Amino acid sequence: MAADDRDGYFGEQVAAEYDQSAGGMFDPAVVEQTVDVLADLAGGGRALELAIGTGRIALPLARRGVPVHGIDMSEAMVARLRAKPGGDAIGVTIGDFATARVEGTFSLAYLVFNTIMNLTTQDAQVDCFANAAAHLVPGGRFVIETMVPDLRLLPPGQTAVPFKIGPAECAFDVYDVATQAMSSNYVSMSGDRPEFSSIPFRYAWPAELDLMARLAGMRLAERWADWSREPFTSESRKHVSVWVKLA
Repeated sequence: MAADDRDGYFGEQVAAEYDQSAGGMFDPAVVEQTVDVLADLAGGGRALELAIGTGRIALPLARRGVPVHGIDMSEAMVARLRAKPGGDAIGVTIGDFATARVEGTFSLAYLVFNTIMNLTTQDAQVDCFANAAAHLVPGGRFVIETMVPDLRLLPPGQTAVPFKIGPAECAFDVYDVATQAMSSNYVSMSGDRPEFSSIPFRYAWPAELDLMARLAGMRLAERWADWSREPFTSESRKHVSVWVKLA
């Protein structure tokens, strides 16, 4: 997904409804657990959130006393952040989180909830790791939370995995294992007419992300199955990975 396309997917229509999502990522217990880990990893230093959005994580992290700066391409999403209590105190740079630079250095950079996959080329993902590393002090941490591709769920000869089935809406992921391209596709009924939307992504395996980190001068420090720091195993459906910048 090109930078301009990403901005379009997170424009005014999405921003207006984003915080009303029923998704588990907005569960207060999930947010608290995420912030607990990030505050610990920040170690009293500054934190840089790539794709800060409406401040789901940045605001509670700032309330813990961690100075937070964000990068985001969507002015509509950032406007929602600004309207929330404390939102005007968080600095935000408008730009592509894979390449936009911010003044100063940070002890923590983080990218949560599958957002690395919004970069739909390997080159853009590599750029993102390099950009995170460029902002970190030696010993600083870069954290990514993202899914493990559900390729084992693909029926033989099929490319789609459904993840929501209901009377008025269904959703499914489509995988291209040759290119690592995927898309999340949504079909809903509006009156008598179906509506269809599709968002492109690029999935990456944990080992591939480790190599991107090495290219950026970082090494893997921790990998967990989730924010509770449970061990990552072959059955894990996602991972929270922490890379440390080398001196």
